[in-house]
Amino acid sequence: MPTAAVPRGLYLLLGPQDLPEAQWEARLPALLAAGPALLQLRSKADAAARRRQAERLLPLCAQAGVPLIINDDIALAARVGAAGVHLGQGDGAPARARAALGPDALIGRTCHAALALLRQAAREGADYASMGALYPSATKPAAPRASLPTLRAACATGTLPICAIGGIQARHLAQVQAAGARLAAVSGAVWQAPDPARALAALVRSWAHDSADPPL
Repeated sequence: MPTAAVPRGLYLLLGPQDLPEAQWEARLPALLAAGPALLQLRSKADAAARRRQAERLLPLCAQAGVPLIINDDIALAARVGAAGVHLGQGDGAPARARAALGPDALIGRTCHAALALLRQAAREGADYASMGALYPSATKPAAPRASLPTLRAACATGTLPICAIGGIQARHLAQVQAAGARLAAVSGAVWQAPDPARALAALVRSWAHDSADPPL
């Protein structure tokens, strides 16, 4: 996929642990209207429940024009017709995802803090790579940490567009943009706020205000 097809902005992570599934139709339209670049379904439910969740999200995302990305599950992304998949290091190769999802799918790869993994992801056909965790994360407190200099080095390679991830709050957006990140994944900054839709809208405005259209 051309770099230009990888959107720039806030990457909202969602699971039933963040917002109860019964509330999705009532509350997600306002969140999606706030303007995230992508929505990723992160669910540890069983296969039948994950499929139901993905199928509930698809029309909501389609109505808002927000691509739906499935975390870790190539088969589910293919089955429901999601816009793409995000793969951890143990979740299959980007090339396998490309074969299953087609040339227009958006395929992400977790690369932690390793530039070698970033280069490998590019060779294997990923469209973007996530680097982190950059800050302490309540969502994944044991996640390997990456530094801002590592993020800056990853962006400077020009290998793939980079998604900054891990504990990102509003106060961090200028830092990750200055480092060259194309996307910033957000979870706790939204879901732990008293009004998640308002919190996401503020993050989106902050990103737009600080954006200087940095390199990959």
